[in-house]
Amino acid sequence: VQLVESGGGLVQPGGSLRLSCAASGFTFSSYAMSWYRQAPGKERELVATISRAGSRTNYLDSVKGRFTISRDNAKNTVYLQMNSLKAEDTAVYYCKGVVGTVPYWGQGTQVTVSS
Repeated sequence: VQLVESGGGLVQPGGSLRLSCAASGFTFSSYAMSWYRQAPGKERELVATISRAGSRTNYLDSVKGRFTISRDNAKNTVYLQMNSLKAEDTAVYYCKGVVGTVPYWGQGTQVTVSS
């Protein structure tokens, strides 16, 4: 199982970024996927989750209305569209999948929101 994130970077407050997580090594469409983030000195927190078919999503309260999680099962990829970014969104963002009972994490992608 491999999860590879991309799309992070430096963006000004109010800007947008789209993160991608390319999955391989398992039947992607059979598993829910999630995005987490970890800011310096803080615990890793769940940002968003999407069901296997993409019909159900859940979000951290502080990102509701600004972030959108989606997936393309044909491309084995999960996305996180982040709009109206704030300084407090600065963190390393990770995608996660649980295959059976085993959690798998990507290596993370840094998102920095700063003027």
